[in-house]
Amino acid sequence: MREEEKSKQTKKLTSLQYKVTQQNGTEPPFQNEFWNHTDEGIYVDVVSGEPLFSSLDKYDAGCGWPSFTRPLSEKQIKEKMDTSHGMIRTEVRSEEADSHLGHVFEDGPGPNGLRYCINSAALRFVAKKDLEQEGYGKYKVLFEESK
Repeated sequence: MREEEKSKQTKKLTSLQYKVTQQNGTEPPFQNEFWNHTDEGIYVDVVSGEPLFSSLDKYDAGCGWPSFTRPLSEKQIKEKMDTSHGMIRTEVRSEEADSHLGHVFEDGPGPNGLRYCINSAALRFVAKKDLEQEGYGKYKVLFEESK
């Protein structure tokens, strides 16, 4: 994402979305839009719209933030060592917009054992029924296969 494009997009963000995605912030647990959201669809980067996660890979980790077992595509996510707050963690950022999304931990379910703990403020949800009209039609097949 070009800097000038990103600048236009970040001007549209709420103060919390800006704090999380651009200043590596964290929203409060259990007080965010998607921590207990169960509708079918995909979650995209609030800055760029790049597709990041599917509701099919979302689960309740009990931590108060949306948690996913994997991203839609490894190519859309980049990982970075985070030594802030006196801890060593793996930060998760979006590839295109370089938005701070959250962190990935090795305490998740499934074969890879990962838990992508993501801030709701970094995400926009696109419902299954709206995928085509919002330009994410290629992801409809995910939900057809899951039936």
